[in-house]
Amino acid sequence: MIWPAVIVGSLGAYLLKLSGYVIPERVLDNPRLQRLTTILPIALLAALVGVQTFSTGDAVQVDARVAGLAAAIVALALRAPFLVVILVAAATAAVLRGAGLAP
Repeated sequence: MIWPAVIVGSLGAYLLKLSGYVIPERVLDNPRLQRLTTILPIALLAALVGVQTFSTGDAVQVDARVAGLAAAIVALALRAPFLVVILVAAATAAVLRGAGLAP
């Protein structure tokens, strides 16, 4: 049952890549399209972070992941390197879970 999904996903990815060669250059040079392609990855990443942080299955849940995200935001505000941001977030969540303060 998974093979049809793999084939359809692969075909979709191939067609998307092919569209970059087929679409006229004047369409790709449109300032609105360029602005959209700049903003879209940021919006998708923000949505992914929100879903992964605040949901468990079908329910909204606030737990140690929220504190980890808050710690990561503080580390980013302090201009910490990316690896440090990840370690701070993980350590914050682990300490809270280990102390039994968050599920």
